[in-house]
Amino acid sequence: MQGRAGTERHRQLRQWVADRLRTEILEGRRRPGDWLRQESVAREEGVSQTPVREALKQLVAEGLLEHVPYRGIRVVTLSVEDAEDLYASRAVLEPMAARHAAAQITPDELKELTSLHHRMLACEVPARLKEYRDLNRRFHETIISASRRPFLMRTLGHLWSAFPTMLWSNVPKIAVSSLPEREEPDAEEHAEIVASLAARDPERAAGAVKRHVEAAGQTLVAAMRAQP
Repeated sequence: MQGRAGTERHRQLRQWVADRLRTEILEGRRRPGDWLRQESVAREEGVSQTPVREALKQLVAEGLLEHVPYRGIRVVTLSVEDAEDLYASRAVLEPMAARHAAAQITPDELKELTSLHHRMLACEVPARLKEYRDLNRRFHETIISASRRPFLMRTLGHLWSAFPTMLWSNVPKIAVSSLPEREEPDAEEHAEIVASLAARDPERAAGAVKRHVEAAGQTLVAAMRAQP
């Protein structure tokens, strides 16, 4: 019978495998449509099949993988409709978070947002695109956290956990490059978001975030529709 220590080690190994696979998917090393065979993954990761099987189930539940009956498990391929739904959801929920954040945000959080904004401005794209996207994620997560609204934080945390990155990997044109038409507006929109939160103006902050998310979503959807 497996003891408590053994159970904990097993749980940690399963989580380690899940984290490894998630990173490989988000970094494009496992592409949309790629099949993940339990035996092959176990061999590649140097573990037994049991934690791999459980890690695959976890990533299916997260929406990164999908189970195809009688065929196996593969990396999800996201459609134009998926992108539209994701950004439509963000355009409702993130302005709500920004509205609350305007009343709750601390000086330290404002300082962090300003720092992230300036660091994004300093990133040369596409050479530092991954760094830029990591900073952008942290920028949005800081606002969401500053809302102090647990449901919004959990829901948006799930949306941000994978899908924006996965959508980029579904569009070869922007997987390793940016869309030039978004670079200047992105910077201006981030600056307005910071300014509205610093002014502690809930409606201004909500409007700034809504316009930003909608514009980013429209650009991504257009790029997806334009690809062959």
